[in-house]
Amino acid sequence: MSIIETSKITSKGQVTIPNRIRKLLHLKEGGAVGFSLTKNGIVLVPCQITAQSPYTAKEWAKIEKLASAKGKTFSSTDKAKDFIKSL
Repeated sequence: MSIIETSKITSKGQVTIPNRIRKLLHLKEGGAVGFSLTKNGIVLVPCQITAQSPYTAKEWAKIEKLASAKGKTFSSTDKAKDFIKSL
C-alpha cells in the first residue's frame, strides 16, 4: 500500500514530514532520519545518530598519558595527532 503525502521545500531546503507519516514511522521531536536515493526516488528511514570518537582507544591512552604530564601544548588538533602518532 502506497501512502502519498506532500510537503513543500523551504528556502533552506527544509521539509516538514507530514503528521501521518511521522506517526507511522514513530518519529518524535529531536529524532533523526536517514535518506537514501533509489531509482524510484528517496527513501526516508528512522535512524539513531551515535557519537563517534575521532581517536582510537590506543590514541586516547596516549592522550591521557600526555594530559597527566606537564608542559606540552599544541596549537592545533592536527599537530597533537601528529605528536601522538610519533610516540
